[in-house]
Order: sequence, then C-alpha cells, then structure tokens
Amino acid sequence: MKTVVAMCALVLVVSACSSAEPVSSRSPALAACPSSVPQGGQGQRPPQAAELKVPVDTSTSEVIDPAAAKQIQCGRTKLTATDDVVYTTVGTKPLHVDIQVPAGEGAKPLVIYVPGGGFSSADRKQTLNLRTFVAEAGYVVASIEYRVRPDGAVYTDGIADIRAAVRYLRANASTYGIDPGRIALWGESAGGYLASMAGVTDTDADSRVQAVIDKFGASDFTKLLADYGPEAEQGFANSPNPIAQYITGSAAKTLAASPDVVVAANPVTYAGPGDPPLLILHGDSDKLISPSQTLLLHNGVTKAGGNSTRYVVRGADHGDLAFAGDPNAVSPWSTEPVVAVMTDFLKAHLS
Repeated sequence: MKTVVAMCALVLVVSACSSAEPVSSRSPALAACPSSVPQGGQGQRPPQAAELKVPVDTSTSEVIDPAAAKQIQCGRTKLTATDDVVYTTVGTKPLHVDIQVPAGEGAKPLVIYVPGGGFSSADRKQTLNLRTFVAEAGYVVASIEYRVRPDGAVYTDGIADIRAAVRYLRANASTYGIDPGRIALWGESAGGYLASMAGVTDTDADSRVQAVIDKFGASDFTKLLADYGPEAEQGFANSPNPIAQYITGSAAKTLAASPDVVVAANPVTYAGPGDPPLLILHGDSDKLISPSQTLLLHNGVTKAGGNSTRYVVRGADHGDLAFAGDPNAVSPWSTEPVVAVMTDFLKAHLS
C-alpha cells in the first residue's frame, strides 16, 4: 500500500497540467469552481446499513488522505459552453450532451462524463465543479445523459448510448476542437459502472476510447452491499429492486436468482490486456456502494492482464450527497490531490 499525503506542494502538480495554454494567457482571478444542484440526485438509495462492517482493503491500491487539502479552484482558462446538443435519438427520446471547450489553439483530448443516478436518472448537469476544472486542464468535457430504468431501459441500453455519444463527438470533432484519437470516459456511481463496461466490451473503432475513469462504480451486483453485513448483502440480492430491474430487465427478477445475467453484466467478465487503461477511485466511507466492488474490478482486470490503478480516498462518501442533506460529502472529492490523480491519469494516457 502506498499512501499519497495531501500536501500544499500538490498544488504544483495540479497547476502543471491545468491548461494547454501559456501561463501568460490565463486569468489570475481564481475562485471556487461552479457548482450545480443535482436535478435527479444519485437515484434511489438501496436498502442497507449505514456503516461499513469490514475494513476497506487497500492491499493492492493506493491511498489518498485529503483531510487537510485545499479545494480545487477554477478560472485559469476561458471555456466555451454549448449545452443541450442532441447526440442521438432513440425512438422518440432525444439524448443530450453539454460540452465545455477550453480556449487555446489546436485539437484537444475529449473526456466524456457519464453521471450517476442509481440507473433511475442520468442528470448531465451533475458535478459541474469537477467538469469545469477538468475542462480548464485542457480537455473538451462532454457530459451526457443516457437511458435509465424509467425509460424502460436496461444496462446494455446505457452502454449503447455511451457508444453513440463517442461516435457523435468523434464524427463532429472539428466542430468542438476535439482530437478524435484521444478520448476518455469518466463515470461516477452508475455512470462509473457503465463507463467501465463500455471500455472493456467495445471493439468498434468508431466508439472505442483510450482511457476510463471509474469513480465508486459497481461490478458484481450480487455483492453490491457486501461490506455492510450479510443481512444487507442478501436482502438486496434477493429483492426485486429497481437496480435489479435495470440489470435483469424484469421487475420481478432478483439478482441472486439471475446468476448468468449478473456474470454477463460484470466488466471483469470481459477484461483483458487490450482494454483501455483504467483508473478507479472509491471512498473508504461510502454508504451506498461497497468499496469492495471496485476492488473486485481492479483485481479482476489486473489478473486478466489489463491496466488498472485503484485509489482509496480517506473519509470520502459516495460523491456529492447534497441531495441527501449532506452538502459537505463532496468535499474530499473536490480536493487538489484527488483531482490531481485524475488529471495526471488523463495526461498520461491522452497525451
């Protein structure tokens, strides 16, 4: 286990990859990055105990302790925002993308953000602060919506929508200043799971990506609540809940009774040495998805010969829980050392 200490010196790490523009062209007026209130929240909370019952395994991962670290700031680079672009229409349902393009000459790498929402919502307005910071770091950032359970969709539909977004943005690269050969997916929670699945299952050159970031996403749905005790784990796996419906396609089926479906929905099933590099992050205080979920993915990918790096964030819960009455839950995720891990990964694999 390697511990990454949150120090002020990490400001230099973040700044070093914060923009493709010359330093002289940046605005010196730094301020808090803009925030957005989630419209659909993170979706329905699965029934579970509030606290972890087992220690978080960090034996094959790195640890970030951002307790004393500064929050990220924005304002280094001017951005152009183009919202509400229809990237595809499925039946009669249009799917939209919001796009942020940083100032500066030349085509830039693309990062596609896939929001969470418990497969019940996919609010592309989420996480504006982190999306803005990453865009200012020199990346075109496109936040997409995708089909969810209320649309009658299943997980394969969500994956298909991600691929459609990649194809649309790659085909329109010149319009948005995108380098079509440098594209990453970045998903959180349900979006992290879908991004991982899209990354390990896609062989089509038109929709294949070069890197994936998975933040606190699921992998094996029968063990989604394993870290909260046997009662929580078994109760969830044996109940016909909304997440089970999105995975199995049936409101009556349970995850425990659908082993073949669960295996087919697990990204580890498809992992191999030719997959895009994977960065995984999970909080050690997550009260929604067991931290062991991303450990299973990380260990499975590396065992299959893939490229995966996993970080555990001390004191971090399940992303932005402002909708659930905890406005401070997002704080560890928007600190300089945590976001630096993301921008360093993008710089390494999209350069």
